[in-house]
Amino acid sequence: MSKDSRQLPLFTFDEANTQLLNQNDKSKTTKEFESPFSKYIVYVDESGDHSLQSIDQNYPIFVLAFCVFHKRHYSEAIVPSLEKFKFNYFGHDQVVLHENEIRKEKGAFNIFRSKEEKYQFLDELTNIIEFSNFILISCTIDKQSLTKKSDTETNPYHTALGYCMETLYEFLREKGEDQNKTHVVVECRGSKEDKELELEFRRVCDGNNRLGIELPFEVLFSDKKVMSSGLQLADLVARPIGLNLLKPEQPNRAFDVLTKKFFCDGGREKVGDGYKGIGMKIYPTPESEKPR
Repeated sequence: MSKDSRQLPLFTFDEANTQLLNQNDKSKTTKEFESPFSKYIVYVDESGDHSLQSIDQNYPIFVLAFCVFHKRHYSEAIVPSLEKFKFNYFGHDQVVLHENEIRKEKGAFNIFRSKEEKYQFLDELTNIIEFSNFILISCTIDKQSLTKKSDTETNPYHTALGYCMETLYEFLREKGEDQNKTHVVVECRGSKEDKELELEFRRVCDGNNRLGIELPFEVLFSDKKVMSSGLQLADLVARPIGLNLLKPEQPNRAFDVLTKKFFCDGGREKVGDGYKGIGMKIYPTPESEKPR
């Protein structure tokens, strides 16, 4: 798509913006200290299905992804960037960015006149993800490698949820936000599934986790009609994580970008390294990652 003067420029993520965010974060007000809520918001989505009865041989995994955003950066930078991106390509913002529909060029995404146009669309979208500041936490369930009876009788979504919630707490503790309530937003999937998920979420929060402590999280279910920027980004990052496991030799620029988003061992100095088994978990743990 050619750019001209009629188009809105994409949001500029520059050093000055990041510095301003950090300065604002350090100069906290009394009101912020008294808030019962953490400075972070979490959006969740998945890739693949959680069924163990009929496993898709082309995609025999389930990926759950937590995208953790600083609320100020999310509201002041990320939301505007996605809105402007939509205005550029569709002329309006009433489009939900959905990875499956983009990949298959379905619905609103049947707009590309050439492969070059689609590549540019994907490249600009990837750039937004690259320059957005968020922490990524994921758990991939390798369904074909589940051998324990307890694993084969457990919902893979619930298994992945537990791992991600525990890692989320570790991140919040590192940021000094582990005593405040953090909201975790998931997309509605159906009445039965939502009730089961809510029960599992509360069970983990009540102390049924590997940390053995209560977790200060609250789950929120978002209707599919709500165009949440956070849920859209979570949807876009889940599949590249899965493809990295299934086809590690295949070029995967989206995953390359995500490696610098994963929660990792060593803080910001180790971004892009030390995330395997920390911010990016695989269950069961691959032989290559098991301690010797």
